[in-house]
Amino acid sequence: METFNEIINSDKPVLIDFYATWCGPCKTMHPIIENIGHEVQGKARVLKIDVDKNPSLAARYQIQAVPTLLIFKKGNVVWKHPGGLDKQSLLNTLLSHTAI
Repeated sequence: METFNEIINSDKPVLIDFYATWCGPCKTMHPIIENIGHEVQGKARVLKIDVDKNPSLAARYQIQAVPTLLIFKKGNVVWKHPGGLDKQSLLNTLLSHTAI
């Protein structure tokens, strides 16, 4: 099984949804995140990380609200967005990092 660091250090962008099970907006984002994951298969990766189960990771990336969306490329955060986002905007943002 790959480690978190191995995943985010990939040449392909990685979208990470920092969420909590008790968070209403996170539940709204869930189907959007899953749908994007299917659409970008092979071009990018999509992960969901529960902040309550991974508090040290949430602290490391200064996640202060959920949902917070991050895109990593080669180990670096290249985009960060606290709060939800519509599918097309999120998909366009993620795909814009596949060509860089």
